[in-house]
Amino acid sequence: MAAATALAGCERGSPDGPAVSATGPSGCPAVQARAQAAVTRAERTDIPWNGPTTGPAAVSGRTIVYVAQTMTNPGVAGVAKGLREAAKVIGWNVRVIDGEGTPAGIQAALSEAVALRPSGIVIGGFDPDSTSQQTARATAAGIPLVGWHAVTSPGPSVRPRLFTNVTTDVGEVAAISAQWVVADSRGNAGVVLFTDASIPFAHHKSELIRKGLATCAGVRVLAYENIPIPDTSARTAREVSTLLARFGSRWTHSVAINDLYFADAAPAFRAAGERGTGPPFNIGAGDGDPSAFQRINGGQYQAATVPEPLSLQGWQIADEFNRAFSGRPASGYVAPVHVSTAANSEGTSAWNPSGYQEAYRKIWGR
Repeated sequence: MAAATALAGCERGSPDGPAVSATGPSGCPAVQARAQAAVTRAERTDIPWNGPTTGPAAVSGRTIVYVAQTMTNPGVAGVAKGLREAAKVIGWNVRVIDGEGTPAGIQAALSEAVALRPSGIVIGGFDPDSTSQQTARATAAGIPLVGWHAVTSPGPSVRPRLFTNVTTDVGEVAAISAQWVVADSRGNAGVVLFTDASIPFAHHKSELIRKGLATCAGVRVLAYENIPIPDTSARTAREVSTLLARFGSRWTHSVAINDLYFADAAPAFRAAGERGTGPPFNIGAGDGDPSAFQRINGGQYQAATVPEPLSLQGWQIADEFNRAFSGRPASGYVAPVHVSTAANSEGTSAWNPSGYQEAYRKIWGR
């Protein structure tokens, strides 16, 4: 990889100064050593099930409405698929209402969901504060709300009121994403960071990533690009072309709060003659959808992802609702952080800890 970086650095012009090299001395030896150790741990694939093993038996005859920020977001769609699979096992009905990525669309979708008077509603990837009137109506109607990436922390939330929020620990995801860059670059990198500042969860994650990168003196953030997720297909390729022209070989790594940025960036990298295997070496700090694994395993403009276990999280949402319906507290489960690369994904298109389906079936008696 270091040799490829050096060669590509010669080929990619840099109007803004000399290239960043990953072949010289580390820009932060102690930080790099800790980062490498953390990444090595996170790349392990033999992760045993460490989630709940006890809980209430399945309650029958329930209907869940999944309100999606946008079903074009592969993470949101992947969780919806997992929830449907789990609901089929329990015998519940699931309806998905797509907010189509706009504030008005999301508010309308949640209003429709509340009007249906379902057993429970999923806040799928958007800020509940942006739908405060609708969430208040749901709460007043006694409809439990479970979030996915709805607020910055996993677990129950009082304001906004959520029975629980299902997500990996955003601090851990941000930290390992930054550590991967430090380790991969040997402490010498020029980084472009892609975020969606309109989603508080995403913006918080990118701010944590930026702080993590700042712990290494040899790593510099060249640009901090705010591209809302619904606009990625229209804007990302154009922005990437501009960044390539501006930074040339100084741009060695990228971090995005969602893998889909690299799906939309790929045409611009390809048109500029960049190698699919980098540089820049790109890591997605979520969500680990199948297309991200395809790019990683095929060497197509993405080197790594910090995947959400999307199927598992759909099953967890079902389990959390079952606990709510049974008058039990939330499980408190938070999935472990993981880094997937071509070397450890073994051609798969997703990552989930082993044993979760069996564990939940046993809890539910299904």
